[in-house]
Amino acid sequence: MSRQFITEAVMVAIYGQLLAPPAPVEYIVPYTTILELYEFQTSPDPMMDNPADDQHVKSKINEMISYFEEPLNKKKIERALLVPWAKSPSILFGDQVSIAIINAIDTAQYGEYFDPIETELLLTSQRLSIPILTDQVELIARIIESESPVQVFDIDDFDFAMDDEPLDQV
Repeated sequence: MSRQFITEAVMVAIYGQLLAPPAPVEYIVPYTTILELYEFQTSPDPMMDNPADDQHVKSKINEMISYFEEPLNKKKIERALLVPWAKSPSILFGDQVSIAIINAIDTAQYGEYFDPIETELLLTSQRLSIPILTDQVELIARIIESESPVQVFDIDDFDFAMDDEPLDQV
């Protein structure tokens, strides 16, 4: 059985270790984070401080967008967009990685404390009882401070997160 995490599409594009895990993993990605990839793709602003790193990340974002736009993958995604909280069939990214897109709906439950994408991550994590994987230290701090009933891991702790027991099995 593969380990599951809620994350943003850009995290998978930026952090290469997420596509080369030590064991099977499925990333559940809110659809709005897929849309965010298009914003990053067309933005003139650099995503990384180092120009070579920035070019590499933008190249990975372009590859991910192209992969999601392939007819079979696009069809899987479009199917999930028909119903709120529907999850697409898995889209394979090699032998160990799959991504499922979820049509998360921001209910403004966390309105002032979290932005809409963060709210979707939290609600998806709560709904599916799957931990969040992020590189945003401030988000992790706000999740802890707000006592949100979710588990969250920093991407730097990815290997530990892969070994950790899911909450429902503890």
